[in-house]
Amino acid sequence: MTKSIYKELVAASSRPMVLSILAGGDQYGYEIIKQVKRLSGGDLEWSPGMLYPLLHRLERDGLVAGYWELTDEGRRRKYYRLTARGQRQMSTDRESWRAVHEALEISWRGGGASTG
Repeated sequence: MTKSIYKELVAASSRPMVLSILAGGDQYGYEIIKQVKRLSGGDLEWSPGMLYPLLHRLERDGLVAGYWELTDEGRRRKYYRLTARGQRQMSTDRESWRAVHEALEISWRGGGASTG
């Protein structure tokens, strides 16, 4: 059974997810989609219509760079790689997500009930 994950959470996590996937090496779009599904245990199923606008935005912002390669069948396939700027953004995103995660964990354990 696939869990329902709010669109807002998926949207908020999409940039750090793609940047961290590309930190492991260059990939093309369909590989990224498969990697997201694998990493989430099948809970996240991205569509090309969701991924490609994101990749174009990341490319426009200088966080990833795209390049074309020929497949064994002679077709062109666009690969994406993480840039130095993307690496810095990924580090910033990681720290932000850790802070949010830690605050949520404390709150879920009842730590948010006290007032100061």
